[in-house]
This record gives sequence, structure tokens and C-alpha cells, in this order.
Amino acid sequence: MRRILRENGLSIVLGFFFLSFLGAQAVVGMYQYNDEQQLHGQPTIDFTGYLATAHFLEATMENWESEFLQMFAFVVLTAFLFQKGSAESKKLDQEEPVDRDPRKSRKKKKAPWPVRKGGPILTLYEHSLSIAFLLLFLLSFALHAIGGAREYNQSRQEHGRSEQVSTIEYMGTSRFWFESFQNWQSEFLAVGAMVVLTIFLRQRGSPESKPVDSPHRATEE
Repeated sequence: MRRILRENGLSIVLGFFFLSFLGAQAVVGMYQYNDEQQLHGQPTIDFTGYLATAHFLEATMENWESEFLQMFAFVVLTAFLFQKGSAESKKLDQEEPVDRDPRKSRKKKKAPWPVRKGGPILTLYEHSLSIAFLLLFLLSFALHAIGGAREYNQSRQEHGRSEQVSTIEYMGTSRFWFESFQNWQSEFLAVGAMVVLTIFLRQRGSPESKPVDSPHRATEE
């Protein structure tokens, strides 16, 4: 058990934080939702019922979409763009291990199966990380639109407007894009701050930092 915790501690702790904060979001979201229901003379719901509402779906997917967009963009951009002095950048003047052609390793017994297989399978595999983040972004984006449209229509009904909008129509509203852009800009601010701050600041022991004694202008040592 101790070995499992040591070898997987980072993912376990991050998973714990994720589930804890998601649960907390759901609880306080339920109270907020019920407050709004009471203001409009509508019945309140319990926790299980709240999890099935558009209010919870829209709020959750709105944030997930921006996270996956950030990670997709960061994975792709760091493949060919550089930032001198940043711990998040590859070296400017030499090839990195991540740049080597996996086709030269087809005969290695411990190489992943797609590398040994080659062909289209390998082509897909060597871009699988960015593809996964892109698909997760698109799925979250679609669910944000679906949940947002349902929430938007419910709000219109509560204000006496009977006409409904489709998901596609909702995606053409300023509300949908405001919800998206307010999250997207914060994600790129955060990752940009990480790229720039690691030029000058350090965190001993973290792989996200350069060694404490590295010069500011050194991209990686």
C-alpha cells in the first residue's frame, strides 16, 4: 500500500482535491439554485435532483472546457514555441528527447505497442495527448452549450417569455460566449504566468521549477 501511495501520490491527491471541490461546488450550487427558485416562487429540490439540473451541468462544463482548452493549447504550443529562461520551455538550441523520431525505436522490446506497430497507429499515438485534450475540450464545450441552453430557457420562462431557443441558437448568444471567454482568458493568464514566473522564481524539489541555483537566462539545466 505504501508503495502504491508513493508511486501514485500526485494523481491520488489531485483526484482527492478534484472530488472534494466538485462536491463542495454541488452543495453550494444547490443552495444557490434553491434560493433562486424561492425568489421566483418555484419549488426547491434536494441534492440528487440538483445534480440533474442544467444549472449544475452548465456551471461544471463551463469550467472543464476552459481547463481542457488550456492544456490542449499548452501541449501543442510547447512543441514548437520557446521561452528563453522558462522551466516550461524546451531548450532553444538543441534537440530534446521528446523530439526524437519514435520510428527509430521500433525494435525496442519495451517500447509501447504503437511504436513497435508503426504506420498510422504510431502517427495517431505520437499526437495522442493533444488529441485527447482536444476531444475532452470539444465534449465539455458541447455539454456547456446544452446545459447553458436549458438554463437559459428556464430563466426565460421564469420571466414570462415562452419562446425557447435551441442549443445552436444559444451558442449564438452573447451570454454563451461571455461564459466561455471569461474562463478562457483566466486559463491563459495562469499558464502564461507559469511560463514567465519560472524564469525568475524557484520552488525547490518541484519539476515545474528550474534548479534553485540556475541562472535566470538558462532555459533548462
